[in-house]
Amino acid sequence: MATRAIVGRGLRETGAALKNASGLEVFTRHRPKMAFLNQKPFQTNDTFIAPTASVIGNVTNWDESSVWYNAVVRADSGFPINIGFLSNVQEGAVVTTLSCAKNAVESDPLKNVADPNATGEGVVAAGGGGVGKVLETGFPPVTHIGHYCSIGSGSVLVSCRVDDFVDVGDKCTILEGAWVESHVILEPGSVVPPYTRIPSGGRWGGNPIKFLGELGDGAKDGIKQKAIGRGVMAKEHAVEFLPVGSTYLHLEDLEREGKTAIQG
Repeated sequence: MATRAIVGRGLRETGAALKNASGLEVFTRHRPKMAFLNQKPFQTNDTFIAPTASVIGNVTNWDESSVWYNAVVRADSGFPINIGFLSNVQEGAVVTTLSCAKNAVESDPLKNVADPNATGEGVVAAGGGGVGKVLETGFPPVTHIGHYCSIGSGSVLVSCRVDDFVDVGDKCTILEGAWVESHVILEPGSVVPPYTRIPSGGRWGGNPIKFLGELGDGAKDGIKQKAIGRGVMAKEHAVEFLPVGSTYLHLEDLEREGKTAIQG
């Protein structure tokens, strides 16, 4: 593996050097939003999705929500992701959904439907076998992020529910079936195991997570103010980017300089 990595890096650097030596300028065309299986992300006019973020599939972004640089919001398993009003998914975070839960077929209420795929619900065939499209709790494996929530940098959320006014610290992990109630702060690096409920009004942290103390009124208000602050910052970033992207401006600059450009 080490040899392969060294060779791969050497080839990439050689290619970059050859392009530079030839005088060609390289530009990229990243798509922040991408449809998947006829499901495309929905965003309001005041939603900010960073140019290097990836929002894929059945994702709903409420007003003034934001998805920051290198974050991935991926709803490609047939289940939606919801990001609430003034909520933010910060740099490098990953929000996604499970395709199904282990041994969930028996708990699926639509397992006996003649054609469950007609509506996209119930049991589907995968690899020749039935796969339940519900969690072990009986609920679908959607991911819900409420209003005024902050999802810290590098965090991972998988088929979980985060209610309103929650501050998720950097590099936290919230796994399938977990439920974080409102007015909660998760300390950086916290791990919420599958099917864990975090009650409202507390500060939690650790791996596995444990209760650290009650939140006062000031801390609760701080959760909202943090989300509002990110919303203001998102507006400042949004004015720098056009809805159609700004790659063509870079391309026009290169052409005015008389340089040949290729898409990288």
